Amino acid sequence: MPRTMSAVKNSALARTPHRGPLDWRHMVEWLNQDGVISDEEARRTVARCSQAQSAQHPLVRLAAVAMARASDGKPLDIEALTQYLAQRAGLEYLRIDPLKVDVGKVADTMSAAYAERHRVLPVQVTGTEVVVATAEPFITDWVDEVERQSKRGVRRVVTNPQDIHRYTAEFFALAKSVKAAMKSGGNAGAASFEQLVELGKTNKQLDANDQGVVQVVDWLWNYAFDQRASDIHLEPRREQGVIRFRIDGVLHPVYQMPMGVLNAMIARIKLLGRMDVVEKRRPQDGRIKTRNPRGDEVEMRLSTLPTAFGEKMVMRIFDPDTAVKDLDALGFAQHDAARWEALVKRPHGIILVTGPTGSGKTTTLYSTLKRVATEEVNVSTVEDPIEMIEPSFNQTQVQPQLDFNFAEGLRALMRQDPDIIMVGEIRDLQTAEMAVQAALTGHLVFSTLHTNDAPSAVTRMMELGVPAYLINATLLGVLAQRLVRTLCRQCREKDDGTSRADVDEMVKPWKISGGFQPYKPMGCVDCRMTGFMGRMGLYELLTVSEAFKEIVTRDPGTSAMRRQAVTDGMRPLRLAGALRVAEGLTTLEEVLTTTPPLD
Repeated sequence: MPRTMSAVKNSALARTPHRGPLDWRHMVEWLNQDGVISDEEARRTVARCSQAQSAQHPLVRLAAVAMARASDGKPLDIEALTQYLAQRAGLEYLRIDPLKVDVGKVADTMSAAYAERHRVLPVQVTGTEVVVATAEPFITDWVDEVERQSKRGVRRVVTNPQDIHRYTAEFFALAKSVKAAMKSGGNAGAASFEQLVELGKTNKQLDANDQGVVQVVDWLWNYAFDQRASDIHLEPRREQGVIRFRIDGVLHPVYQMPMGVLNAMIARIKLLGRMDVVEKRRPQDGRIKTRNPRGDEVEMRLSTLPTAFGEKMVMRIFDPDTAVKDLDALGFAQHDAARWEALVKRPHGIILVTGPTGSGKTTTLYSTLKRVATEEVNVSTVEDPIEMIEPSFNQTQVQPQLDFNFAEGLRALMRQDPDIIMVGEIRDLQTAEMAVQAALTGHLVFSTLHTNDAPSAVTRMMELGVPAYLINATLLGVLAQRLVRTLCRQCREKDDGTSRADVDEMVKPWKISGGFQPYKPMGCVDCRMTGFMGRMGLYELLTVSEAFKEIVTRDPGTSAMRRQAVTDGMRPLRLAGALRVAEGLTTLEEVLTTTPPLD
């Protein structure tokens, strides 16, 4: 929030520096002197704060009063006050990003007791300096001692006192749990093709139920939920294990720990997921249901894979709200939302959802099925694997080792009196033929394909061996989709460098009509300086008309089908993205990177 403090007079910041603990009265006086608050607001604040004694930090106490800023009348929250204090003290302001803190090094710099006593927290350690966060910038008696003990220089930054309190507890507790796990099991490494000669040197292995391991796993999950992660990666490397989170489609390094601890964490998670803990030579799948800090149930799908340096695990987190999002929340434009709603209300036929892995197909299908799964209909699915347990569905998982594949699952479902069927994916002719048969006998069938766009799905069905006349008889529509990152609303700024002509050039022969207000990413503490927060869907909906059926029969080329689909109302993915750029929700670069080019 540096811009909001622009009213502070530079001359005021150069006043004689304060010494000793921060006092709320000093803060009110400085804010008044520097024109941040009015004389009247200063008197009101002094009157309110003088009424009762409080052990709260002065910034916390003043934030609760919600002083009105003189420039715009907006309340001064704790971050605004912290930034002002940093400027007053001539120090850098820092909002702690826990993903960028090496917790192990932090705990090695000073003890938890020392950090709590002086109300400071190391947030970065390099070969030459320690960056230490403090909310008491005028107390420096601890600096010499830390420099002497760490053999590094100290650079102080000013941070919100609530964050210092919170992360001091979290960081040191995590480091303590990791150290406890190491003590109980040593540093026993993984059995990889480069480390087989090390086997037998120690028979001491970490116990998956060791209290230190339990605490680290609990921290991992809560941390992932707090950071909005969609996936957790536990990756064995040559020297140590690495933990990474996928947030808004991008992987972020989170923590590094000894291989013995990482292996014990994986063993504990496998145990909880009812997987074979001993078996590390082949991939395994499992699932866990837990609760996030808000108390909501969260499902995680587990997958292990043997790698060169040991067993890797990926946990996919399914947000409890994912399956109940409405079309607006998914990112459907009004034009496509109405057409999609009409399509899914049809009594029978096939509806396909296409796109690459990670494009949001499952979210769209679950959200749609959730709305149509009333008490009057039987919704049955056959999946590989079951992505998320949904009580209103009858869900079945394929088991190739038992020769129970998608085609067999569909055949079995047909004898279960279904109304609506969802097939995880059409991969072969046998599954495609069963889906067609189900549609012909009066069922509504949903499934997915991996194609670049909607018209290519018809071509793919033909390549599998489904005749054109059966496609025309059963296919209702195809929804192609992609996910793009959305701009952070806290820091985005108007983009004068992107013109309507630029966007029109990208989507020729179409043109963007209506309002046009593009934005660009800037980066702030809320979005971790990326400029993006969350993702939204881009959609391309092809509906099968009589004219389209004639094209499929007469000239089943992708280009001809695309032209007819556009005539029938389909908006290509890139056009859908361009409209979101015009609305200021994403950027031109995101759309160009994510969507296929127009013919």
